[in-house]
Amino acid sequence: MQTATKERHSRRWQQYLSSRHQCVKEREPFIVEGRLIRMVGLTLEAVGCQAPVGGRCIIQSSANHVIEAEVVGFSGDRTYLMPTGDIRGLLPNSRVIPTGQIYDAAVGDGMLGRVISGVGKPLDGRGPVNATHRVPLNGVAKNPLERQPIRDVLDVGVRAINGLLTVGRGQRLGLFAGSGVGKSVLLGMMTRYTNADVVVVALVGERGREVKEFVEDTLGEEGLARSVVVATPADDPPLLRLHGAMLATSIAEHFRDQGKHVLLLMDSLTRFAQAQREIALAIGEPPATKGYPPSAFAKLPALVERAGNGGVNGGSITGLYTVLAEGDDQQDPIVDAARAILDGHIVLSRKMADSGCFPAIDIEASISRTKKQITHAPHQSAARRFRELYSTYQHNRDLISVGAYTAGADPGLDQAVSIYPRLVNYLKQDIDSHVSFNDSVQQLGNLLVSPTPVTAPQTTVSGGDR
Repeated sequence: MQTATKERHSRRWQQYLSSRHQCVKEREPFIVEGRLIRMVGLTLEAVGCQAPVGGRCIIQSSANHVIEAEVVGFSGDRTYLMPTGDIRGLLPNSRVIPTGQIYDAAVGDGMLGRVISGVGKPLDGRGPVNATHRVPLNGVAKNPLERQPIRDVLDVGVRAINGLLTVGRGQRLGLFAGSGVGKSVLLGMMTRYTNADVVVVALVGERGREVKEFVEDTLGEEGLARSVVVATPADDPPLLRLHGAMLATSIAEHFRDQGKHVLLLMDSLTRFAQAQREIALAIGEPPATKGYPPSAFAKLPALVERAGNGGVNGGSITGLYTVLAEGDDQQDPIVDAARAILDGHIVLSRKMADSGCFPAIDIEASISRTKKQITHAPHQSAARRFRELYSTYQHNRDLISVGAYTAGADPGLDQAVSIYPRLVNYLKQDIDSHVSFNDSVQQLGNLLVSPTPVTAPQTTVSGGDR
């Protein structure tokens, strides 16, 4: 009898301990709040709170005034935060409440046809965005050996690029130019004429009016149906501009992982770097190269390397990034850094643009690093011959202009002079015209009157004629 009683007491005690243990496991974690002690510009300083770098915090100065911020650094007992919204109305000693979360990205098929902000909120007035998955905003590092190599040609519909700077499916390409030379217009052409399952557009730090123009004029109703536009214009806080670029890349990764071919357009990569510069300098990081801190150069490859081909059965992200060369300086630190990490670059010339040539592509300064792997030998030979003749004329342009050129003295120069008008016409293309890859290669061969006709019947083209 006593033994049975002891066993019952033992079982009850074990049940009690088990229930208490479960309560301890399920208890809400302690939140160590802090208070706002300093605000300089957009940099917020708090003391007393415990939150990791990248953590989300809520800053509450009154019951009706709450903003979100992200932890961007710390020093001693001070935590540095950057807001994602308007900071007007904040008061000294406002509560800083860590949420225990980090910023992530909402993605899903329901985002197609939508225009959203850098935090995923709708800007098109069409109600909530139907996002079914959440993924890390910074992405997940991909093993480079798991990526498929670039093997297919991507038809972008622009003759000069198709024929001389051939782009591959999954390539990361930069459009380098100063302001007002035609980067956005050329980007719009490639958006309309490139065949992709999904188009993701990131308008980062650019003029606000460009958002509506890009949606209505460049994409149109048909183009928008297969697109997602992420807009963080110049008047958004720098942290939100960073988030806009990373959100667009996360959305592109989501569709790539579904096996789709994605065209990612980012205008511009320079504004992304400038946003990081604003944040880094505000929290005390020293400038390294022409005012840019080291973290700005670390952020660029971290963003760009997320694009590219997926695994064996995966899709691809072909990235087109505009890069602003301030003052037309091709040695600008961001231009130089982007040139080193991208798979090719197209340089636009102000001199050619001023002369009425569109697209104003400087063939001598531009290159596609994947062209050799995706094109055939006759095509490569014709492109090299085009460059040779074009360069020969440009190097002797001053002699020809002043009348110092004498026909017959140099057979190579004679041929360059005779064919130069046709070379320039090949580079020109109307904004509303589309030239397929096969037509571009055929016209290149006919232009040079090659003994061996240059065609591309065996080249695998992604996109095809439209």
